[in-house]
Amino acid sequence: MGHKCFISFKTEDFEYKKEITDNHKIDFIDKSLKEPIKSDDQDYILQKIRSDYLADSSVTIFLIGEKSAENLGKEEQTFIKRELQASLYNGKENTRNGILGIVLPKMYSKVYRGSIICSQCNKNHNSIAINDSTVIKEFSYNYYIPNEKCSHSEDDRYCVLVKWDDFKKDPEKYIEEAYSKRSQPISQKIKVYP
Repeated sequence: MGHKCFISFKTEDFEYKKEITDNHKIDFIDKSLKEPIKSDDQDYILQKIRSDYLADSSVTIFLIGEKSAENLGKEEQTFIKRELQASLYNGKENTRNGILGIVLPKMYSKVYRGSIICSQCNKNHNSIAINDSTVIKEFSYNYYIPNEKCSHSEDDRYCVLVKWDDFKKDPEKYIEEAYSKRSQPISQKIKVYP
């Protein structure tokens, strides 16, 4: 496969991170941001995270668990927000990463809400709750990049989303999907600081 992955996760979800890192088919970087980088220069901070933590990675795996939501507060989410911002950032030395969000089992019913009839087109759409109650803005904005349509196709999203059970069956498929987004037109519409 060959795409090096960085895993962004909350400590509560360490067991899932460990299961990924124990899978010998997945090439990963075993680092995570534990202390804030002291600077007021946002570009410097993201370049530093890219070079010190994400170097050589091309896909960031974001584990979506019960503590991954924006509405838990910026202070609580400092590290995963910075990791995703640095992953989305196009640095001089490292280009942005593809982003793969893995929905952990306890979050299935909160994220996957079934089918709804659209009030604009009267067609069925899958209701997927990727919002401030489930994930940080760095993921939700780049999953639901604003458009003039009533729904989003895969081409309208930069972030890739998958259930944990599906990821485990074929991790390479979803990592490759996230990696390929880097060169697709939607990559020009992402926001690092939503």
